[in-house]
Amino acid sequence: METEETWTSDEYGRSHEGRAGVLLDDGTTPKPVYFDSASGSTGWEVRHWSVYDGAGTYQPRPKAHALQAECSCGWTGTRHAIDWTTAGDLPFHESGLPTAEQCEEDWDTHLRDIAGTTVPLPVELEALFQTVTAAIEDLAQDSPTAAIKAARTLELIAQRTAHWLAHDARDQDPRTVAADLGLSVDATRSLLARFGGWHPHG
Repeated sequence: METEETWTSDEYGRSHEGRAGVLLDDGTTPKPVYFDSASGSTGWEVRHWSVYDGAGTYQPRPKAHALQAECSCGWTGTRHAIDWTTAGDLPFHESGLPTAEQCEEDWDTHLRDIAGTTVPLPVELEALFQTVTAAIEDLAQDSPTAAIKAARTLELIAQRTAHWLAHDARDQDPRTVAADLGLSVDATRSLLARFGGWHPHG
């Protein structure tokens, strides 16, 4: 049993971490469901959408009325109602999967919208990045070691070029910098600290 399922991207990480959230028929969000271990001495809380199936003899679990995409930034997607009449004898983790997948598609759209609000890069630079990426991938087929060296060279370039830029960005409004990067303020501070060489909480 999965205790939770979240979605992240390389670009935005936990700044835009998504999940399929559950809504009850009154529009509220249910609490995590507690499951006892086999021994009964301990247990664990589960927030995965599939556990909200209304099952249980003595204390039935909450029953999902709808699923909607949720993002750690506070965004929520379209509510997708659960059609329990077509589920038949299928368990909810199977019958509800298409709805959960709709939520993930909504979150993907949200990420594309976020990308559209970030500071744009010159087209020529974007093309150069794609060319370099393809070149390293081709190099890896002949010499993985050489490809690692190339990736390491890119890492060094990033460190050298971003050091003073991070210090300059540190003097700007953190909310503006975060919006330009599509990250949370905390994630932006950590990124600038890594590039600038200072402690993120310093």
